[in-house]
Amino acid sequence: MNRRAWIAAAATLLLLSAVGFYAVERWGGGEDAPRTSTLAAMPAGATAVLFADFAEIRQSTFAAELYAWAPRPQIDADYAQFLRDTGFDYERDLDRVAIAALKRGSDTTFFAVADGRFDREKIAAYASRSGSRETRDGREIFSVSSTPPSSPVTAGSPSKIFFTFLGKDRMALTDSTDLAALLSPSSSAQDAREWRERFARLAGSPVFAVIRQDAAPGSALASRAPGGLRAPELSALLDQLRWITIAGKPESDRLRVVTEGEGSADTAARQLADMLNGVLLMAVAGLNGPQVRQQLDPQARDAYLEMLKGAEISRIDRGETKSVRLVFELTPKFLEAARTKVPSVVPSIPPPPSSAPRAKASRHK
Repeated sequence: MNRRAWIAAAATLLLLSAVGFYAVERWGGGEDAPRTSTLAAMPAGATAVLFADFAEIRQSTFAAELYAWAPRPQIDADYAQFLRDTGFDYERDLDRVAIAALKRGSDTTFFAVADGRFDREKIAAYASRSGSRETRDGREIFSVSSTPPSSPVTAGSPSKIFFTFLGKDRMALTDSTDLAALLSPSSSAQDAREWRERFARLAGSPVFAVIRQDAAPGSALASRAPGGLRAPELSALLDQLRWITIAGKPESDRLRVVTEGEGSADTAARQLADMLNGVLLMAVAGLNGPQVRQQLDPQARDAYLEMLKGAEISRIDRGETKSVRLVFELTPKFLEAARTKVPSVVPSIPPPPSSAPRAKASRHK
């Protein structure tokens, strides 16, 4: 791999860190019926599922650190009117949500199930005034515009959101016109079993993302990354994975992030582990370089080094599948460092030696 490809891989690692920052793990077993039933409602044909238990996240010390760090968005007039009309504030009233992405030809649609405190009468009245209301298969389905009244509708954007109440504290939403079909049980028992298996591995975390191979993450990365940040080798390896999970659990004032790529080929898993080990080595070397030392605030540099040096890469052999796992922690020091501008000059770093440490393989369920 040439120097440019290694730099691209390093940039990708930072991107995955940012994604992991917002996509954190949690799915419980039978003891938590709401979470179990929320995930069970996800279509088995989905290409990706994102789950967040906001009720639990709000109780963590890390959440307080995150809310203090993140910029507070300005409430525009349309959202302020929505709050008055519906009485629903997602920061206060949304407890958990599961969102599935589904490919429909060249388009992608979403389906979500949300739990929280909903004023059904106010929300129904709001939808009736600003959208439509009809009954299909005995279920009341509402539709509203997906674009605020004061905003122009852009070409190709979905024009409506369809939703229905599944209970006093639960709603289902989609941008597909066939909401009833998405609420029907899946006909693919095999697909449903595979999703349940991945969800079960993420037990104990309040937010997670699971991506299935259908989403072609490597190809998506290659097509969207700027020319100088493309890494064909990394993209090819990612496309060989059957599943990717990104999960994290708040522990005191920090967030433990676990990402895992799962495939059927041991060779691909070994190559991906070696590449990630090389990326970590290069990132540490780059932060220790003279140019970065001059450009980056010392405390920010220390925070990045702490995260990188504490990262662990391992290989997991589950028999039929082989996985690569990357674990790292995001601390208050990292959040503060994220405010600092990353240096624009990337130092010239040689590829890591062929004797770079390999990730250990282990048997793991």
